[in-house]
Amino acid sequence: MRDHHQKVRQIREGDVIAVPTGVTQWVYNNGRTPLVLVQVVDTNNPANQLDQNHRVFFVAGNPQLDVQSKKGESQRGERSERGLTRKPAERDTAGNVFSGMDERVLAEAFNVNTDVARRLRGEDDYRGMIVTVERGLEVLTPQRSPEEERQIKEEEQQKQFELGPSRGTGGYNGVEETLCTAKLRHNVNDPSDTDIFNPRAGRITTVNSHVVPILRNLQFTVQKGVLYRNAIFAPHWNVNAHSVNYVVRGNGHVQMVDDNGNTVFDGQVQEGQMFVAPQNFVVVKKASEQGMEWVSFKTNDAAKVCQLAGRVSAIRSMPVEVLANAFQVSIEEAMRIKNNRQEVTLLSPRTRSRFNVTEGSE
Repeated sequence: MRDHHQKVRQIREGDVIAVPTGVTQWVYNNGRTPLVLVQVVDTNNPANQLDQNHRVFFVAGNPQLDVQSKKGESQRGERSERGLTRKPAERDTAGNVFSGMDERVLAEAFNVNTDVARRLRGEDDYRGMIVTVERGLEVLTPQRSPEEERQIKEEEQQKQFELGPSRGTGGYNGVEETLCTAKLRHNVNDPSDTDIFNPRAGRITTVNSHVVPILRNLQFTVQKGVLYRNAIFAPHWNVNAHSVNYVVRGNGHVQMVDDNGNTVFDGQVQEGQMFVAPQNFVVVKKASEQGMEWVSFKTNDAAKVCQLAGRVSAIRSMPVEVLANAFQVSIEEAMRIKNNRQEVTLLSPRTRSRFNVTEGSE
């Protein structure tokens, strides 16, 4: 299989880069001088529904608490200046978003063996948030000539001039505000309205302000999920909303991991029970033999989800060499992590798939 991923952008001194909320990113210094990045983070914007603390959610590696900006201990500066590396026994429990997940669930979600799943969890990896790439990093990076860059810039300026300052802001058009004519009802159980459907795994139906405009006033998105027998809702997080989930039928297993890689919930849920997934906490759902159905109420009228496994995941968009170096695996293993799951959002069960499978059954 050939490697393919999302666009890799070249940056240089003086560049200003706007990174939208919840976007997975990586930076590699392929120059001959140190790369200095100055980051400004807005924690007081509508997309952040947690609190005023800055949280960094690591997808790979095993970062230490003393490099995360939300703590601010005075010892951090000393450790950085002296270049100290703490021993494994002394390290803080601050791993990546996979470290709090069961290795057997990860192995099934990515369709890999449990040894590779342990690498995803960052076990025995004490490199922190900045790692050294061995033998350099080679990724597919389309280059532009100075003429192409100038032409693109002129086209963007012309487009902005044609739109004007009041266009493209997502404002009201004067129709949705009329409550007497507003659409107030939408059925989430109609299979014909399904947004994501996998005949081997289940379906997802989402109702947001694009479907029912009045939800913009309520700041809500409603999502109905149906998982078939032993199917998995891929590891994911809510980019710009909290999620209140109510199980309406069946039962299953839910794991939830916070920004430090700690497991905050790991247990069975069943019909009539409710669980809350805070913004940016990574969640994975696995149905039981009876399957599972739930309804999610999300605190944003255009709630977004970012996936970590499957064909449209953040992992899939990364170059294979980045994954190999981040997870300390071979190129072949990184290709399997990246490409073994061709499904979107809903993952069908593997053969002999059970949450309590023994390690020797791989």
